[in-house]
Amino acid sequence: MKYLFKHFLYIVFLSAILFGCGATSVVLSTPIENIDTSPIKEVELSESQKNTWSHLDLIQDTIPGMSVDKAYSDIIKNRKGKTVIVAVIDSGTDIDHEDLNDVLWTNKKEVPNNGKDDDNNGYIDDIHGWNFLGDGYDEQLEYVRLLAAGDKSAPRYAEAEALYNTEYQKYLGYKTNYEQTLQLITVADDVLTKHFRKTNYTKKEIIAIKTEDEKLGQAVQVAQFVYANDLESIASAKKEFEEGLESINDRLNANLNKNLKGRTTGDNPNDLNDKVGYGNNNPRPIKDSENHGTHVTGIIAAERNNNTGMNGVANNVQIMAIRAVPNGDEYDKDIALAIRYAADNGAKVINGSFGKSFSPNSQWVRDAIKYAAEKDVLFVHAAGNDSEDIDVAPNFPNDAVGVGPEVSDNVITVGSLTNKYGSTLVSDFSNFGKVNVDVFAPGSDIYSTMPGNKYKMNSGTSMASPNVAGVAALVRSQYPSLTASQVKKVLMDSGLPIKTKVTIGKDKQLKTLNEISTSGRIVNAYNALILASQMANFK
Repeated sequence: MKYLFKHFLYIVFLSAILFGCGATSVVLSTPIENIDTSPIKEVELSESQKNTWSHLDLIQDTIPGMSVDKAYSDIIKNRKGKTVIVAVIDSGTDIDHEDLNDVLWTNKKEVPNNGKDDDNNGYIDDIHGWNFLGDGYDEQLEYVRLLAAGDKSAPRYAEAEALYNTEYQKYLGYKTNYEQTLQLITVADDVLTKHFRKTNYTKKEIIAIKTEDEKLGQAVQVAQFVYANDLESIASAKKEFEEGLESINDRLNANLNKNLKGRTTGDNPNDLNDKVGYGNNNPRPIKDSENHGTHVTGIIAAERNNNTGMNGVANNVQIMAIRAVPNGDEYDKDIALAIRYAADNGAKVINGSFGKSFSPNSQWVRDAIKYAAEKDVLFVHAAGNDSEDIDVAPNFPNDAVGVGPEVSDNVITVGSLTNKYGSTLVSDFSNFGKVNVDVFAPGSDIYSTMPGNKYKMNSGTSMASPNVAGVAALVRSQYPSLTASQVKKVLMDSGLPIKTKVTIGKDKQLKTLNEISTSGRIVNAYNALILASQMANFK
């Protein structure tokens, strides 16, 4: 489980440039329709629009957001609705964050810190959720675990071995490129600092440079490229590349390390019934770089209109923080038990911004998804970031074997969108699939919470999924009589139907959304509330 860092997408280009030089019944409005006649946004987004674009409206703002602001201003207004518990199954979540600490689920049946399982749910002192990872964090990818086990007769062993060899060499190449490019940026910073005799030089000052000096000219090129890629300064570029290098080293030293001894919980991950002393009640991150769960949670539920940070999609939710996704591939056992924990403790929406291509116990997770359906829980899942057709490429968890029949009707799988309406609407990293991807939603450059009362943009279907989970929670809050299956139908049927062709996949095919997803639509909160009202009133 990793973010997509933006510089992964332009590293080769930068290197080439530089090395070449040397509910209540209400009357609702009309749904948004005919969006393919909408003008394309020609001007650059403002800072405010960049931070909130996923909440904006395609017609009003010419930005393909989910019309969240329009839903609040025109439909919800002051109606708070029913409180909905949303479980976030992810890495650790900073439950002390200034924008999250007032939107937490609290288990009122449990007496805090008395060392007893007061509610007899099998988890001691689970006040705000559960940590299935204990003190662990770094883990192998699932196919590396398969290779480390050494059983060459195991299903997909040869495939795992070939994939490992390819991925290891690829990340060694990334490491070299990142180290070289970071060095170029550092040198450029040194040259510009010497030229200006200060460290806080500006973009305007750099643009004004006219020189025949080769080193200064190259430094200007580096700076101009940095600014062209929405980075504020050379210093911020250095930070981005340092974080990227850390991520690459994590992949090489942990995720792809056959000798890594990761799991610390003392249980058998291949025995679903081995639960004694397994995990703990602290769902917070255990290190600074563990920030995925906090970012995802903010997208769904950051406290609205509190003059702090940003607004989540949903206005009346309680977040159940479940730490079950490590730095590496999640264990099927942890995910299956996390889903059951959420369903048993009152969650009505689960967000799952995780996934993998190998899953030795995938049936455990499908059984848990079916169990959640029986408890009327909607499971919102990220489609994945491999630019692949997941009707063909294996992708877990799933609610079916391949493109076979679904085990239940409570799973909605989400692909990712950019903020640019047109052929580049679908994020270039997003997975797709006519059968196995249901809808698309904003996932590129999403601004949200980070540990330590910080905020940052990140990209991935990991960001698209909580955007949809937030809309689902909004619908369930305003129209609580609707079932999980009905809410799934609302989200799919009320989205904006996009007929224009978009670029998808590693081979840059042009397809319509109807060809690469079940609904052919992008999720829209405004329309969802209108359809939900009609469905609830019809009941």
